[in-house]
Parts: sequence; C-alpha cells; structure tokens
Amino acid sequence: MIQRIIFATAIACLLIAAPVQSQTVIYESDVLHHPVVGQNGMVASQHTLASEAGLEILKKGGNAVDAAVAVGFSLAVVLPRAGNLGGGGFMMLYDSKSNETKSINYREMAPLTSHRDMYLDPDGNVDRMKVIASYQAAGVPGTVAGLAMALEKYGTMSLKEVMKPAIKQAEDGFVVTHDLARILRNSTRRMRAWPETAKIFYKGDDFYEAGDVLKQKDLAWSLKQIAKHGPKAFYGGEVGKRLVADMVDNDGLITMDDLAAYEAEDVEPVWGKYRGYDIASMPPPSSGGVHVIQMLNMLEAFPLGYMGHNSAETIHIMAEVMKRAYADRSEHLGDPNFWDVPVEGLTSTEYAASLIKDLDRWTATPSDDIKAGKPQAYESEETTQFTVVDKQGNVVSNTYTLNFSFGSGIVAKGTGILLNNEMDDFSAKPGTPNAFGLLGGEANSVQPKKRPLSSMTPTMVFKDGKPYFATGSPGGSRIITTVLQVILNIIDHDMNVSEASNAPRMHHQWYPEELYIEKGVSYDTQSLLRSKGHVVKYRNAMGSTQTIMIRDGYIFGSTDPRRPDGSCVGY
Repeated sequence: MIQRIIFATAIACLLIAAPVQSQTVIYESDVLHHPVVGQNGMVASQHTLASEAGLEILKKGGNAVDAAVAVGFSLAVVLPRAGNLGGGGFMMLYDSKSNETKSINYREMAPLTSHRDMYLDPDGNVDRMKVIASYQAAGVPGTVAGLAMALEKYGTMSLKEVMKPAIKQAEDGFVVTHDLARILRNSTRRMRAWPETAKIFYKGDDFYEAGDVLKQKDLAWSLKQIAKHGPKAFYGGEVGKRLVADMVDNDGLITMDDLAAYEAEDVEPVWGKYRGYDIASMPPPSSGGVHVIQMLNMLEAFPLGYMGHNSAETIHIMAEVMKRAYADRSEHLGDPNFWDVPVEGLTSTEYAASLIKDLDRWTATPSDDIKAGKPQAYESEETTQFTVVDKQGNVVSNTYTLNFSFGSGIVAKGTGILLNNEMDDFSAKPGTPNAFGLLGGEANSVQPKKRPLSSMTPTMVFKDGKPYFATGSPGGSRIITTVLQVILNIIDHDMNVSEASNAPRMHHQWYPEELYIEKGVSYDTQSLLRSKGHVVKYRNAMGSTQTIMIRDGYIFGSTDPRRPDGSCVGY
C-alpha cells in the first residue's frame, strides 16, 4: 500500500527523476527495501553507465527497444566480463500498440565444421581446456544480429543514434570501478595468456586500479563499423574479416561462411499461468522458460504464502520441484531445430500433477530416485540481464552472455571483441557435467549450426492481460531458480520488487545432490532441512536480477544488490 512520498537516496539503484519531483521515492513504511520509482520510463542493468545510456535514449523519445539496444552495446564496453559483441542471448519484448509479446533468439551457433565428438581426447574424455579456453571454444556470435534485428523490427531510432553512448565510452574511456579492477586482477592468469587481451585490459605488468580510465580503441573501431554499415560489418564486412583472420592464425573454427550463415530468429514465447497471472518466457534453446512454467505448475498445488517465505517447508517443497524439473532438462531440452522438444507436455498442468504424486512434504527424495519424466508430445555465472520500460508501456527483458567471465578470455585481434566459450554449453560427452555441473544428453550434443542449450530466462508476468513485471538474471545453472523465486516472492509472498530482489535465495539442480542456500537462511531452518534428508550447502550470492514492475500508474524498479555497479534509473 502506497502511503506517503518522501525524499530518499536509492542505495542499490540510482534514481534520476523528472525535474518537478527530483529524487522522490514512493515509500512503503512497513518494508525494509524500497524500489526506484518513475512515471515515464525506467532502465535496470548491471552497470550505471549502461543504465544511463538507456535513459538518455528514452529521454530523446526512443522507445524501450531503442533504449535496450543502447544498453546492450554499452554493456559490451563497460561490463566486459558479460556484456558483449562476441556472445549471444535472448530478448523478450512487449509491444503496447499491438498488445503482442515477442521473443528474439540470438543464441550462438556451432560452426559448420563442428561435430559431436570434437572435444574428446584420444581416451574419449572431455578436453576441458579446449572447450573453455581456446579459439575452438567459441560459437558463432549472435549479439550484433539480435540487437540489430530488435531495433529494425521494433525500434524507432537508427543504429547510429543508439550506439553513440557505447562508442563514446569505448573511445574516450570510462572510469574503472572497484569491481572491475578486482575481477581483472583475479583473472590475470588466463587473461594475460592472450597478448591481445593483455594489451587492452592491463597496463603492461601493472593493473588498472579503481579510478583509472580504460579506453578500448579497437572496440570503438568495431562499434563504429557496425554503426555505419549495420550488422553486415560483423557478419561479412571488415569486423568479421579481422575476427576470421585471427581464427585462421589460431586454429579456430569460425569462418566467413559461418558468419554469413548466422541468423537471429523471431520465436514464439512459451506461456503458462500461475495463480491467475500469465507468464511469458523464452522457448528452447532456452531451458529457462519451459522449466520456470513447469515448476510453477507443480508449486501451484502448495500454499506457499501460508507456509511462509523461506520456511523449511517452503524451501523443501521448492527443492523437490526443482529436482524434478532439472532431471527433465537433462534429457528433453535442446535446440528445437535439431531436437523434438516436448514443450507442451513439459508445461502442461497434467504432467506437473503426475510429477508431484510421489513428493513427500516431510522427506527429501534422493536424486538417484528421480529420473527424467515422459511428457506427452504436446540454461554462466557471468551473464547479464537488463530490463527496460518506456512511457507507452513497452517492455524489454534481455539476457545475454559470453558464458564464463570474459568468455574464453580471448580478444579477436584488431577488434577489441572478447570471444565467447559457449561451446561448453553443449553436452561435449553425454552424461558428463559441464562447467556448471549440469548433465545433458543427445538432445544437446554438438552439431553444425545448432544452438547450445541455455539457462537464460528473460521473463514477463502479466496481470489482466497487461505487463505487471519483467525480470531476468545471470547465474549459470541458477538462473532458472533465481527467476522462479522472484516470481514467487512477488505473487505468493506479496513483496515489492526491491524486497523480491534482496530476499535470500536457494537452489537445487538434481545433481549434485546438494541444496544450496545463501546467507540469510537461519541455522534453525537449515537444521530442519537436514532432518528432512537434504544435503544443505552454503553458497555465494546467486544471480543478479534486474526487475521492473508497472503498477498504479507508476513504474517500480530494482537492481539486485548481489553484484556491485548495477543501477536502476527512471524519470
């Protein structure tokens, strides 16, 4: 209940308000965490400079898609560990004029010369360094194609206009934050292994410190080429030629034919319902949308609001539901252009009911006793999410990634572009876990032009047919459960977007047989969970959500406090 208006400074989010109500926040006196509030538009991302770039576009009259594309290119400069031109992702968008919800798949593709057993050594084991830290670890990037496609089909401004902030940030430089300085120092061994990378992100033998200015001249050149010539600069022009030349010199796989063959695609969202709300999320090759809806279908049978947020019983039920969904993920999910994914079956309420028939409210089911189900034929830690709402009510929720922090750590010579290591998201060997501990099978095996399975889950929730809130997160295998918990926090536990973002999280992914919890879950609760048979493990902060809600004529936003430098800006 909105009770009064006070002046306040947002801690986790930076508020830029309209002149008449400068720095005002609508305050709920009975809560600990307060969202940023605006009325004309809002941007939430993992870096202040990127959020401000998006806000600049909104204030110039651009719509949510224009602003989102500006944010995407800006993050490629100021958040190099996750923002990217050399990776890929998924975008969900709502068009207020047509009242339609769209999704764009710009996930990376396997190169044309790739094959099923390409990452196995002579003994038949997975060569981990080849799949995560070599030129052969890179899938064909999709970010440039995806952002350009969104702008052309749903935006109102030119590529040249929306890319201005990113070009300026790359050419003139930006101030290094404490977090960027820390992560560059921590990544020095693998980043300095590549001379082109070391040249950009290190000062000879010295490190960039907080307050230094980091300029990226080669990246500025690439951005200018794209702004001038469009995506063809990357997929057939001078940027692509430099990238491929570096591939040739380093036994890489990506060729000019690979770049020319790449296409982003418009795909239909996957839809579900939960307690009267409509849920729209990404379809395969995202596993996130299918399994968020599958888990919500199972959870609707339990009175989570009555059971209480993060009570032992609530966490137990959530863990049991998560195990069943992740078991299905290992067998049924893959690129639908190559594998018949039973989306309708997995997201049906009848199937959900069958999965929870043996769910014991008092005792954990061992993971060995949970197998992938038989639905009828009816997805790094260093990923990043941004969410945008404009004054017309258009909404964008976008998640994109390089996979690992800084991807493979390799910068393509002369481009300033970090290369992804997304080939690790395929099942290099069925039954062998990837870097995030996820199991996979033939559905996600390596094949030319195939897109690897992903956990990225940009999601929108609708109330009475209109967008209510949009969210998404990085976090590797934990993305799906992070998004799930934001939805539950708002719908079942009546939290505002800031409370929902701050609340402690948990995670279970079937294997390993461990229930992960964040700091903030009490020792008593942990003891009760262990008594139910769970193997409880403390883990570092999970996810970094960017969530925006539209309600009561206002826009409410929150950036996750788990990672520094993020901001939510509105006016």
